[in-house]
Amino acid sequence: GTDGEKLLIQMRRDERTRHIPVIMLTAKGAEMDKVRALDGGADDYIVKPFGVMELLSRIRAVLRRSEKKRKHERLALGPISMDVGRREVKVDDEAITLTNKEFRLLQFLLANPGLVFTREQLLDNVWDTGYAGDTRTVDMHVRTLRVKLGEAAAFLQTVRGVGYKLAEEVEPL
Repeated sequence: GTDGEKLLIQMRRDERTRHIPVIMLTAKGAEMDKVRALDGGADDYIVKPFGVMELLSRIRAVLRRSEKKRKHERLALGPISMDVGRREVKVDDEAITLTNKEFRLLQFLLANPGLVFTREQLLDNVWDTGYAGDTRTVDMHVRTLRVKLGEAAAFLQTVRGVGYKLAEEVEPL
């Protein structure tokens, strides 16, 4: 119910969507329209009509650029901090060792604090595409991640009947 420029502004202001790459696909070809969109945070701007091969190539280019940014990404919540590029996780400034899946699970949850995800959503976002295993594998990884997080495991919460979330705040004991 809103135009692309307004939606782009909302996305760039919101911490949860700020990092998402945006390619504007539009019929507006005036130079000032392009300048406003690119200065407003668009990663690319394509005027209709466009070729599918060009669009795919531009998508790959934007994803390559955003991947470079993410490698230097630092995520933190409470005592938990993560340097994505260095693949380091610390709890209260103490390094902890995680398996690849534990790291990716924690990274996904740290990037989406407060949001609740079903086991199926976690499988889709953390495990390889088309993973055919049981959703209980998520439970097992959450359990081992909690052990490694120690007291910070209080942030990794089960939402009964739904799934898991990384809480933005934890009630003191």
